[in-house]
Amino acid sequence: MMPIDCAPDDLDLTRFVRRGDRVVIGQACGEPQTLVEALVTQRASLGGISAFMGTAFSTTLAPEYADHISFRSMGAIGTLSRLSRANVLDIIPCHVGQIGALIERGVIGCDVLFVQVSPPDQLGRHSFGLVNDHVQAAAAAARVVIAEVNDQVPFTYCDGYLNAERMHVRVATSRAPVTVGASQIGESDRAIARNVSQYIQDGATLQMGIGAAPEAITRLLSDRRDLGVHSGMIGDGIAHLMQAGVVTNARKAYEPGVTITGALIGSADLYKFAHENAAIGLRRAEITHGTSVLAQISNLVTINSAIEVDLTGQVNAEQAGDAYLGGTGGQVDFVRAGARSPGGRAIIALPATAKGGATSRIVASLSGPVTTARAEADVIVTEFGAAELAGQGLRERARRLIAIAHPDFQETLSRDAHELFKRGY
Repeated sequence: MMPIDCAPDDLDLTRFVRRGDRVVIGQACGEPQTLVEALVTQRASLGGISAFMGTAFSTTLAPEYADHISFRSMGAIGTLSRLSRANVLDIIPCHVGQIGALIERGVIGCDVLFVQVSPPDQLGRHSFGLVNDHVQAAAAAARVVIAEVNDQVPFTYCDGYLNAERMHVRVATSRAPVTVGASQIGESDRAIARNVSQYIQDGATLQMGIGAAPEAITRLLSDRRDLGVHSGMIGDGIAHLMQAGVVTNARKAYEPGVTITGALIGSADLYKFAHENAAIGLRRAEITHGTSVLAQISNLVTINSAIEVDLTGQVNAEQAGDAYLGGTGGQVDFVRAGARSPGGRAIIALPATAKGGATSRIVASLSGPVTTARAEADVIVTEFGAAELAGQGLRERARRLIAIAHPDFQETLSRDAHELFKRGY
């Protein structure tokens, strides 16, 4: 069966979306902007639906649209934080690698999928373009697949594609995909990057996110050779290392020669570089985050961020005080993989302070949930140094973490540690 072709201005969602439907929306820079705009415009006529979106970087979704849409997500990353602050976002604690299976089992329901894809290649395959992750599972589960075929989306090589036969509705558009601008790099970011870079040797395979510190790290790696990449996302910094011949993936056991990622998050230059580039492979989260796949990669160095770390090594990457800002994401998958990889390391990198230096991010006890347990912690890095925690007792962990805290807070933390030592755990 061929899809219904529909112009953007003629898209009437009431023909395809039923009251109570659970809609899954392609996330991050893969957001189908035209479809989401139609959803929020027509929301009152749909009779009440729920929408699941992993991450957002556009400003399309706003708290006032919760009058007819129940918003759900795995976290409050990007502009979804606006929904979280307004208390209209239902957070589902889960790892990125679990989402596809949860959709397949119907736990995270998908009656309708909104997805953005590229124009078809000569074989009639539409690439998922900028984000692969869980959309294949959603496409298989959905009663209705509504595809925004955007001719400005790059054709990237995926582990599965969307054919016209699986589309129920096809909406042709031509608009710039969502982009994420480069973060401003400060001196603390550069100092963190210097401390992280000492763990990245020739032939290492990298996993990292986006932001100022990861961008600063990539700028320090121009003298490395044959780096590989296996990550949940990549930004412009990795593309620059590929263009410079630093990232070759030549020594990577899993899909050698190919930078593996689940999402492209960055500028139009990144998307242009990725178009029909066989050196970049977009894969499902079961591959980017899967335990059996990650176990095949030696010298895997994983670099993730945090909101705070306590004196025993527990990591909170989700909540700062009353504000839910992050999510479980793929941190635990990658921390475990990096720490267990032969020759690898699992690094949590964060500035030593927050709120302009008013508060320490090395703390006596967490103010939010435990994202990564202390038993998983390997290396914690701030601009003041690196604390290697694996195999260390609680007293030694506290000593090493205090040493990389901001000097203004070290005395207070030492007193807090004394209470910890008296308790013993």
